[in-house]
Amino acid sequence: MPKATDIRVLGATLYFLPVRTRVPLKFGPETLTHVTCARVCLRVTDRRGRVAEGWGETPLSVQWVWPSAWPYVHRHERLQAFCARLADAWARFPGEGHPLEIGHDFQQHALPDLLQSVNQARPEAEAMPWLAALVCCSPFDLALHDAYGQIQQRPTYETYTAEFFNRDLAGFLAPARGAAVSFAGKYPADFLVARPPTQLRAWHLVGGLDPLDAAELRGDEPHDGHPVLLADWIRRDGLTCLKVKLRGTDWEWDWQRLLRVGRIALAHGVEWLTADFNCTVTDPDYVNSLLDRLRAEQPRLYDRVLYVEQPFPYDLERHRLDVHTVSARKPLFLDESAHDWRCVALGRELGWSGVALKTCKTQTGALLSACWAKAHGLPLMVQDLTNPMLAQLPHLLLAARVGTIMGVETNAMQFYPEASRAEAAVHPGAYQRRHGMVDLSTLRGAGFGYRLAEMRRELPSPAVSVTQP
Repeated sequence: MPKATDIRVLGATLYFLPVRTRVPLKFGPETLTHVTCARVCLRVTDRRGRVAEGWGETPLSVQWVWPSAWPYVHRHERLQAFCARLADAWARFPGEGHPLEIGHDFQQHALPDLLQSVNQARPEAEAMPWLAALVCCSPFDLALHDAYGQIQQRPTYETYTAEFFNRDLAGFLAPARGAAVSFAGKYPADFLVARPPTQLRAWHLVGGLDPLDAAELRGDEPHDGHPVLLADWIRRDGLTCLKVKLRGTDWEWDWQRLLRVGRIALAHGVEWLTADFNCTVTDPDYVNSLLDRLRAEQPRLYDRVLYVEQPFPYDLERHRLDVHTVSARKPLFLDESAHDWRCVALGRELGWSGVALKTCKTQTGALLSACWAKAHGLPLMVQDLTNPMLAQLPHLLLAARVGTIMGVETNAMQFYPEASRAEAAVHPGAYQRRHGMVDLSTLRGAGFGYRLAEMRRELPSPAVSVTQP
């Protein structure tokens, strides 16, 4: 039976906001020096005729979503063009219901067809991967969830209960084979933190190009009032958690990097480390041997490694590596491969022991993956896509609401702190790390609690604006 609270989309407006990094950020074999953020406004109506707008934003991080030797400029153009196609598709999508229901149906039916269409239209070009399509879709999906909160005049996370749904989670999820799990009569709120914290521990990213000490300074570092060296970041922000980017293709470099970062961490009271290989490892023994040497020679550092993040290739179906030996040593978290709950289920079979969620793969997908993972006892983290501006706020809310093993990764303040000045004026604690924490206490009101009316952000002219006929 349809509900009066059901919504449908009336129109979509897409903006592109360019951002430059203050220092480069290395993703596997590629380096990020600038990024385009896709910001979306969706206009919706409910069965009572009420109308509201919602907003979402995601950085189109080309190197992360589409690793390739194909020139960056071509991939970047394809992502922007796909976002424009999505604006039209979302404005015309006939789905009605709760935003998770609409978002799920769009991703199951409209998004695959649209991706296939654009790839077939250019058979001479490299095909856009599914992860890239999800990231392009995510600002629309986030805007939909925000709009629903706006039209209900409730915080979005208060709308994930049976009161607002037409389908329970059994309509979206299936338990693993042999698992004593049922999603019948369950809703996302059943798997979320009822009283979320207003402060979260902040994870700092140690990029592969970041200088660790004064001897590594080249002379072209920015002089903008923000730290450059790792020890200075730790002291200024009171950091207690460091994520270390590794290569995954150069064992000795990875060993030395982890050792050097670890020594700085120990000297400055850092409590937790994680290693991120960016999907470049093809043999579990590569990770195992590094962990084994760390345990034998540096037991204090080994004890501080909280988990290992996605060493192996994105596509689990094509690369069905048995990784039980790695997760027997340290918790092993899916990240790039965790496109949806089905990927999480496959990862669990292969030996992965946790899931790193990202709002950039859609709010809908993150929530469904979180529910599936928690029902099957898999711990969660929430990882960053170097989220600036509006993208930062749903990212932090997700971490607070799903309950992570330790805080949230947040590093936009390292790579483009000035980009978020308008948003930081309203939510200062969300865009700075103090005493090792970020503060969400200013997020309040309907939707994601952006408080957009208080932000002095001048947007460019829309790239696309589509209204239902």
